[in-house]
Amino acid sequence: MKEMLNILGWLGKAEETAVMKDAVLHVSETCKTVAFLAEAVRAFIANDLAATAIAIEKVKQSERQADRLRSKMVAELTEDLIQPVDREDLLRFARALDKIADSTLRTGRILGFIEEKLPDAVLKNMAISTELIVKGMNQLQEAIRAFGKNQGKDTLACCDEVERCEHEADDQKRVMLDAVLHANLSAPSLLLCYNLAEALEAITDRIDTVSDMLKLFAVRSR
Repeated sequence: MKEMLNILGWLGKAEETAVMKDAVLHVSETCKTVAFLAEAVRAFIANDLAATAIAIEKVKQSERQADRLRSKMVAELTEDLIQPVDREDLLRFARALDKIADSTLRTGRILGFIEEKLPDAVLKNMAISTELIVKGMNQLQEAIRAFGKNQGKDTLACCDEVERCEHEADDQKRVMLDAVLHANLSAPSLLLCYNLAEALEAITDRIDTVSDMLKLFAVRSR
């Protein structure tokens, strides 16, 4: 008899467990965190520093909400009637998802420190990097939805798209760093832009980590 994780039914029946309701909210809130970062980047590119600051504050508040949901999920997992092995999987999943929001907040904070108007080449690559993050997060959300419906093939297909975004983000980081290093920037801006390029790419790494976990869940539940 092949192994069937409780996690599959757990993810597919949100209305039946309080912890799953929080998991769905956690996924949604993490997507909001990423969306607010994209909003901040767009405002920064438009040289609207006031709007940038507002969007970064939204990132901060959204990350805090995601963290509260993660903490609530962890507390509920210690009380729910889930087998220990499955509970460990779910705890790792919740923590990995939370790291996406953490990395997004870190990126927003770096962006908030940049005061110098950046060259168009750097701004262009910043926008491309952010678009890859949003695309990867959207695909991850679709993968989670498919997994909740026991649609293994669709889950794996979406996870493959997440992995593709992660590979593109790796290449894009090098392109952005090249633009940063060839720009005429002050020392503080150069350092911040370098760290920003690294931080943007790190978000796609975090997204890919969660995607890899979903792949494992999907394969194990066949």
